[in-house]
Amino acid sequence: MAWYAWRPYVPIAERHENAAREIAQLRGTGRPIAPVTIEGRAIARSFWGKAWCDNLQRYTRLANRLPRGRTYVRNGSVLDLQLGEGTAHALVSGSELYRVSVTIARLAPRRWKALVGECAGRIGSLVELLQGKFSRAVMQTLIRPKTGLFPSPREIAFECSCPDQAALCKHIAATLYGIGARLDTEPELFFRLRRVDQLDLISAASHATLPTTGRGTRKRIADSALAEVFGIELDVTAMAPDAPSRAAGRRSSGVASRRARPTGGRASQ
Repeated sequence: MAWYAWRPYVPIAERHENAAREIAQLRGTGRPIAPVTIEGRAIARSFWGKAWCDNLQRYTRLANRLPRGRTYVRNGSVLDLQLGEGTAHALVSGSELYRVSVTIARLAPRRWKALVGECAGRIGSLVELLQGKFSRAVMQTLIRPKTGLFPSPREIAFECSCPDQAALCKHIAATLYGIGARLDTEPELFFRLRRVDQLDLISAASHATLPTTGRGTRKRIADSALAEVFGIELDVTAMAPDAPSRAAGRRSSGVASRRARPTGGRASQ
């Protein structure tokens, strides 16, 4: 007799229906829910979103799971994605609603300082930075392997509540692609994931017109620029001028490894 058993196949429509009920219950508790919605075949269209998705291809040892992850994110299986300081938490629909956690290491200060030095005077404004509208030389500096902004395989760790014992399951892969999709509309989140201040990349010449002295000044500049990026109006005057910097006092957190899987047979999700 076989020592393992495959779970019965659950149609996608039924999976989504079951997951939608759980999501509705979570909403009822007041928890914010932010699903990843993909229109068309392209997962990401912006510079930062596409660069993030392209960087995933560097994870060659995990490449066999990436196609399934693309399928999952395209069919709306990432029902919630929350990005924070070096973390991403997602709810992904499979045979059940699975919980995914991704941890990204802080960009090393020496590496960040070197990037800032190379880009000094070559990025004109925060708007230009977030929209990815700069020269090819700057672009190549920011996205190049090992010394650029994007995490290497060693700088990213993950875990999923599904029973798949693989290093990277399709639910994690879908979450990683969901991050790329989210960067299309909120590119500033990329810098939160690496725990660096994007304003450091603005040239010294730009700082002459974008003063950074005084409490809260950098925050008001960032909000004003984001309004221009996305074509919306932000009430920046309502912000307290003496609000403490959110960047102050942040402590580096360790990178968690993927949770050990129980021994036994693989199950289909």
